[in-house]
Amino acid sequence: MSSETTTKTPEAAAVPPPAPTPVNKRVPRGQRRLLTRRDRITLGFMAGVPTVLHVALVWVTALASIALAFTSWDGIGFGSIKWVGLENFKQLFSDNPQFWPAVEHNIIWFVVLILIPTPLGLFLAVQLDKNIRFSRVYQTAFFLPVVVSLAVTGFVWQLVYNPDTGLINSLIGANKPGHYIDWIGDPRLNLWAVLIAASWRHTGYMMILYLAGLKGVDLSLREASSLDGANEWQTFKNVIFPTLRPTNTVVLVVTIIEALRAFDLVFVFNKGAQGTELLSILITNNIIGESSRIGYGSAIAVVLLVISLVVIIPYLIATFRKERQA
Repeated sequence: MSSETTTKTPEAAAVPPPAPTPVNKRVPRGQRRLLTRRDRITLGFMAGVPTVLHVALVWVTALASIALAFTSWDGIGFGSIKWVGLENFKQLFSDNPQFWPAVEHNIIWFVVLILIPTPLGLFLAVQLDKNIRFSRVYQTAFFLPVVVSLAVTGFVWQLVYNPDTGLINSLIGANKPGHYIDWIGDPRLNLWAVLIAASWRHTGYMMILYLAGLKGVDLSLREASSLDGANEWQTFKNVIFPTLRPTNTVVLVVTIIEALRAFDLVFVFNKGAQGTELLSILITNNIIGESSRIGYGSAIAVVLLVISLVVIIPYLIATFRKERQA
């Protein structure tokens, strides 16, 4: 028998031994499922449906339009499609008396938008960037024409240009018999009348773009310019405006696109007749007009697409190059 005897009380004997600490078993990474089958189906549906719609409504229609530009088709049955090669383009460039005036009007549209509403939008943005009183109210008022539908804008300006009860003729006294000024029907005036309405809307668009660019100008540059004794105009010309170069590029591209896709205002005013012909109007008249010439209208659309790509591709190349350098 041992000399040291350990006596265990009944209470101590009744306490069970401590359970062993469980070992955390890691689930192999390849077997870990973060998404359930239902989640995968939902995500596939959410991503798949927009992708299918985008491909069907954008890419397929664009490629089909390019293919139809080399055909003759009246839109009645696919069996009536005939391959004509470059005949539509030859007829477009040589035998269509409306084509070159439409191209000229699109160019005029761009020149007016870049020379009048763009500087005016920049001026408004500079003034609103000074945090004047009621600046939010002014921003809303100037940007409101951009939010309103172009069709509604056209109807409003039709009321302004009405020969009998219009605002302009009433102010200048040209609403009396023998003194009427037909702002919409006169081929010498209607294009400029539409451009005034387009400039009214475009000014607010340019104001918002430039205002966003001005918010990104470093305040230290302005402070350094003021310490050097530069006045407000010198600060804007030598410090602020050079930093707006990315915004100016966006403004230029947006203005070109706006000039090329101009349609709604002209169509609401007089459907592109009597001196307001545009490429978009010619496309619409040939595709859904009384004598449907889908192949010929598609040829005009291809010309408009090429003009757009000439502008957009250099912009995209410059943008991607900057991203790579950054």
